[in-house]
Amino acid sequence: MTIAVTAASGQLGAAIAHALVELDPGEPIIGLARTPAKAAGLGIEIRPGDYEDPDQLRASLDGVDRLLLVSGMAAPEVRIGQHRNVITAAREAGVKKVVYTSVQGAETGTSFSPIIQSNRQTEADIRASGLDWVIGRNGIYIEPDVDYIESYKKLGAIMNSAGDGRCGYTSRPELSYAYARMLTEPKHDGQTYHLHGDKLTQAELAEHLNRAFGTELTYRAMIQQEFLEFEVSELGAFLGPVIAGIYQGIHDGALDRPSDFEKAAGRPHQSWEAYFASLG
Repeated sequence: MTIAVTAASGQLGAAIAHALVELDPGEPIIGLARTPAKAAGLGIEIRPGDYEDPDQLRASLDGVDRLLLVSGMAAPEVRIGQHRNVITAAREAGVKKVVYTSVQGAETGTSFSPIIQSNRQTEADIRASGLDWVIGRNGIYIEPDVDYIESYKKLGAIMNSAGDGRCGYTSRPELSYAYARMLTEPKHDGQTYHLHGDKLTQAELAEHLNRAFGTELTYRAMIQQEFLEFEVSELGAFLGPVIAGIYQGIHDGALDRPSDFEKAAGRPHQSWEAYFASLG
């Protein structure tokens, strides 16, 4: 039995590969990467894995039993085809099980919804593949807010359009642990899990950041159009609307849902008190 993780040079793929090594399932672990040299430090076998190259994928998946498919970063209409390349190559190479890293969010009505819809299409493709499968729908990463702390300090506030909406946040280490279990434990087969910790409002997030960094941040709500224009000016015409759409979804309640993390991981999600305390 051999386990493979795609996008092993990326942050989530590398973290999942590391979690598998820590879990030590007693089976070979392989990382696939579009540029293998970028994943060389993981301490596992690395094979080429370009989502646009079906023949390469098929060859690299030879001998693999279980596959972790990390959702791609291309535009929605492109990533559907890329994911289909991976699914087809997996089936042709004899892979038995695919675990997919999907995402939570509003399926309609926001500028993030096309990405959600593309992920839902991949979920449907996996369910129809004839392979065993598990789907994880990730909550929103907490790390970008931590990384953005210097900018928050300059503003004196967190500013976005989420309002009082609650968001199911998570972290890459927590997700990685859950995915390692989902890959190695057959009891998860056929399940779709929403993966996040305790839900937070933006005001509660500001309080956690204040305790961790000694700041005095507040939360200032912005109207959606104003926030969209701000994000486009900061991040550009593709990523700006994506981020604005995520916060619109939070405002509208699309990320305020029960968590299945404990079912997937076999333990509770790390508390936010413990997470932020660890940053000191």
